[in-house]
Amino acid sequence: MSTVLVVEDSVTQREMISNLLKGSGLNVTVASDGVEALERIQDSCPDLVVLDIVMPRMNGYEVCRRLKADPKTQNVPIVMCSSKGEEFDRYWGMKQGADAYIAKPFQPTELVGTVKQLLRG
Repeated sequence: MSTVLVVEDSVTQREMISNLLKGSGLNVTVASDGVEALERIQDSCPDLVVLDIVMPRMNGYEVCRRLKADPKTQNVPIVMCSSKGEEFDRYWGMKQGADAYIAKPFQPTELVGTVKQLLRG
């Protein structure tokens, strides 16, 4: 079973995303900000990361850059999931190395579909 790390500072969003992914048969671990995410990834590398952008301590762009710069984690797919839905935000997210970008609010099927597709890839 694939493991997805959900990095989201909003408890409500974190639980909603976790439950969605668990419901579609995935193993889910969580982190509440970028620093915690990097610590979690050092302990056990997930198969995919769902990453919020606006978070305390370290934002999603920085986490994405660090993961893509590290040979151990550079091949882990990253789905940026953010309320920053402008075209520029999407462009900037992809430029940091994200494999997909989903704007909130999103359709549950869009998130699950994107995650499953990247895990198959």
